[in-house]
Amino acid sequence: MATLLLRLAAPLQSWGADSKFETRKTNREPTKSGVIGLLAAALGLRRDDAAGLARLNGLHFAVRADREGSLLVDFHTANREEDRKKGKAPYVTYRHYLQDAVFLVGLESEDTALLQELETALKHPVYPLYLGRRSCPPTLPLCLGIRAGKLLDTLRAEPLLVKRRNGAPLHIVADADPADAAAVPRRDLAVSFSPIHRQYGFRPVREWNTNPPEMPGATEHDAMAELR
Repeated sequence: MATLLLRLAAPLQSWGADSKFETRKTNREPTKSGVIGLLAAALGLRRDDAAGLARLNGLHFAVRADREGSLLVDFHTANREEDRKKGKAPYVTYRHYLQDAVFLVGLESEDTALLQELETALKHPVYPLYLGRRSCPPTLPLCLGIRAGKLLDTLRAEPLLVKRRNGAPLHIVADADPADAAAVPRRDLAVSFSPIHRQYGFRPVREWNTNPPEMPGATEHDAMAELR
């Protein structure tokens, strides 16, 4: 068993799961469907490639919130020139974003070759990558590599991505066994990204709180040594 780790960080992220029309909300952590979409873009899959999405949906998914960020609501208006001349009111939308959030995402599989393929694709993507919306490109590094071990064990052991101001527990949201009494259904399983008819199914998820691991210690590396 192995786990591919991703660092999802950017000035803005948006991970909508069920909002439509005028108000586009965001979850407080990355959705599996959104991360699968990011992987599909990296691989160059077509939006209606059901077989390709099914292969990616087979990955076990979990996310750890190293910095949950704060909520931003952006106000949008749009109207056509002919409507403006007729005095029609503009179309108003509200779009929600997470500001300055940092997440550690794990994708677990017994198929190490698939994880290696995804790691390569994320470093050399076919299509541009973004964190939920096209206006949210990720900062680097995006891909942290493959770790040997189970998903939750890996997330609990991986060093923090950012320094936390207190020792508060870290929040983890992960795929769960449907028979788990603590699991709840979430409509967050991408079946098709086709713009004609997007389709999503349900997946069971469970939440955990875990003590934060240690930050990486200081090193003796001197970046200016070669210039002296």
